[in-house]
Amino acid sequence: MDKTNNLGEIMWLFLKLGFIAFGGPAAHIALLQQEVVQKRKWVEQSHFLDLVGATNLIPGPNSTEMVMHCGYERGGRSGMVVAGISFILPAVTITAILAWLYANYGQLPELEPFLYGIKPAVLAIIFSAAYSLAKTALKKKELAVLGLIVLVACVAGLNEIIALFGAGLIGLVIYALRRPAGMNSIFPFFFLQVLQPVMNIDNTKIFFSFLKIGAILYGSGYVLFGFIDAEMISKGWLSKQVLIDAVAAGQFTPGPVLSTATFIGWQLNGWQGAILATIGIFLPSFLFVALLNPLVPKIRKSGWISAFLDAVNIASVAIIFAVGIEMSVETLTSFRMIMIAVISTLILFRFPKLNSAYIIAGGALLGYILHILNI
Repeated sequence: MDKTNNLGEIMWLFLKLGFIAFGGPAAHIALLQQEVVQKRKWVEQSHFLDLVGATNLIPGPNSTEMVMHCGYERGGRSGMVVAGISFILPAVTITAILAWLYANYGQLPELEPFLYGIKPAVLAIIFSAAYSLAKTALKKKELAVLGLIVLVACVAGLNEIIALFGAGLIGLVIYALRRPAGMNSIFPFFFLQVLQPVMNIDNTKIFFSFLKIGAILYGSGYVLFGFIDAEMISKGWLSKQVLIDAVAAGQFTPGPVLSTATFIGWQLNGWQGAILATIGIFLPSFLFVALLNPLVPKIRKSGWISAFLDAVNIASVAIIFAVGIEMSVETLTSFRMIMIAVISTLILFRFPKLNSAYIIAGGALLGYILHILNI
């Protein structure tokens, strides 16, 4: 079958997700699991888990890279590009509008009433997807124990990357203890070195600064703000207040948190800076996914790497649960927010194939009404 015939449906799906994907990486992956695995069956649950695990081990925004993987599975490399651009475009467009308003009027619009009910609805989507993924990831009893350990460790504050690699190493030890010695395996390692040339053109400096950040950014997109602080505030390009407002803009908009680069690029050099910052921050992800996607089925054939990936997969699910728990503590601060979360959860478990857009839209509407009425 010619996969290019699927580009239209890939574009429309990920444009839709780009407009409704609030809540950060865990929420985005939950939406993907619901739309791509459960509803459309483009990717099998087990392979989706492998992609999540593998993606967590490479630099870049994990949920955006997962979008690219899903596009690759449905439409090849063209599908990867279409999926990535479609998912990124809504966030970048909305962020650019906010950046223009900020540059001209010095403040952001008040959007909190509209987000009030979205957050608890997103929590329901996260826990629903994590529960579904856990059923696939739990292949052995020891994986359940490992997942529980990772969950407790991450809630206690352990770094996600340490948790993932630590779980993978434990998986290797368990595999080694279960089979005879003398088994050899080759682990693929890929190194990408991004050189930042010394240029005097402001736009060029903006592009290569964000390209470098995109190539070495590990973990969730929120780590970006630490890199921006070190890379740009220390150089005097940006003030702390602009960074704080950029973080706020990232929270207001759906889609990848890295669209914050668009906001910052605009403050640095108008629309040209916004475009170059956006391209720079996301370009490495397209390259990483193009390299990684064809390798995942091949590395599954190695017993050693398969054991490592199984452990990473259950750790990835545990991290999604941990993020959900942390978000619950921050979000469910009133009876009305708890009510929205409970209603959304009950609807999702009763109708697991219901379009996630309805859950988010319903949560937003109910939250807005309760917020305005101050119930």
